[in-house]
Amino acid sequence: MTSTAPITGMTGPVLLPTDPGYDEARSMWNGLIDHRPGLIARCTGPHDVAAALAFARSAGLEVAVRGGGHGVWTARLEPGFLLLDLAALNTVEVDPVERTVRCGGGTLLADLDAATQAHGLAVPAGTVSNTGIGGLTLGGGWGWLSRLYGLTIDNLLSCEVVLPDGRVVRASDAENPELFWGLRGGGGNFGVVTEFEFRLHPVGPVIQFGMVFVEQARAAAALQAYDELMREWPASVSGGIACAAAPPAPFVPAQHHFAAGVALVLAGFGDPAEHAAAVKAAAERTAPLFAAEAPLPYVALQQMLDAAALHGTRDYTKGLYLDAITPDVAAVLAEWTGRRSPTAQLLAFRLDQAISAVPDAATAFGGPRTGLAVAIEGIDPDPAQDAAERDWARGTWAALRPYATNAGGYVNLVGDLENALVDDVYAGKLDRLRRVKAQYDPENLLHVNANIAPA
Repeated sequence: MTSTAPITGMTGPVLLPTDPGYDEARSMWNGLIDHRPGLIARCTGPHDVAAALAFARSAGLEVAVRGGGHGVWTARLEPGFLLLDLAALNTVEVDPVERTVRCGGGTLLADLDAATQAHGLAVPAGTVSNTGIGGLTLGGGWGWLSRLYGLTIDNLLSCEVVLPDGRVVRASDAENPELFWGLRGGGGNFGVVTEFEFRLHPVGPVIQFGMVFVEQARAAAALQAYDELMREWPASVSGGIACAAAPPAPFVPAQHHFAAGVALVLAGFGDPAEHAAAVKAAAERTAPLFAAEAPLPYVALQQMLDAAALHGTRDYTKGLYLDAITPDVAAVLAEWTGRRSPTAQLLAFRLDQAISAVPDAATAFGGPRTGLAVAIEGIDPDPAQDAAERDWARGTWAALRPYATNAGGYVNLVGDLENALVDDVYAGKLDRLRRVKAQYDPENLLHVNANIAPA
């Protein structure tokens, strides 16, 4: 039986380690994470968040915040901390006339997509549907729609935020603008966001999908060609590179299921002829093992990578930014992706068009708005393979780092944050971020994150 007694003022349940449902509540998407909080505060609104934060301050407890539970950060926490669970804050309210949406801090992308697509609208947000909107947005947020409409933070209009001192404020360009700047990329350093408001865009409900797949033996040449081709696409064609096994999907010839290689994935949101031309150009350039093109519901596109990201997936991730896939970079990528396990993958997405149109200083986003964002994911369901997957991801990252444009990498792709330098992640924005931190969380209560120390 759950209890609210440990936290005065909480209306939502508080789970203790002896309560039924505790183990399920503490579990995260990433199977490498095995924390044991002393209390789990299942918040039902900003008042519960404020009560839980007040309790943590008075009791001297560390605080970790869980939105969707989809993070890759695998650093250990000492048992006994307070886990602030926002899963119940998952309502989605769409205004189809104003083309805006408000959603709770615990909302999953699947819920957001379902509600907005009912009106033929969408937010540029993520590529895996069981991702939480909170962590994704606060780190920056990239999605299939980003070449056309920008990063997730570029579409954020306002936030409801519970500050560490218990105050509930609104952050937008008009209210608490410096806090709003910091929330757009600075992570969960400044407060707990209980509601997001986004701008919506017309999308789908059916878009165009394409894939061009080249076998591993010709990976280096294909990778260079893919990068060059992506630069030529109109903004309405988006996509990325996947160094992964060919999926056992209906559009993949059966004899090529699970083949090792590199795929160019294309999603078309405009004229189908533009998308078809991009697929054709890629096939002519690379002579692929197979190429496919078909209409696809937008929600199916958003769920396409879910199979590699099921709850309990053991995922060790490293990330960095590249300016381009040069011959030297292509050689490194081909060598290291050739060493990966059948379940590991390396993904690369181009940052340009609407992403690059936003001035770098406009948000706290910790990375460049040009080039390529790279995710290196060591994945295996078998715990016995944890060390091998981690070593592969670290080795690939180390081999690519001499060519990286930002030593810190994308904050949402840092699996071993205790070894990452926040100075590198945020580069020239760190002083301003520390001033924002000093104003809104001077005691650094919210430090279980890519922590920014107060000035």
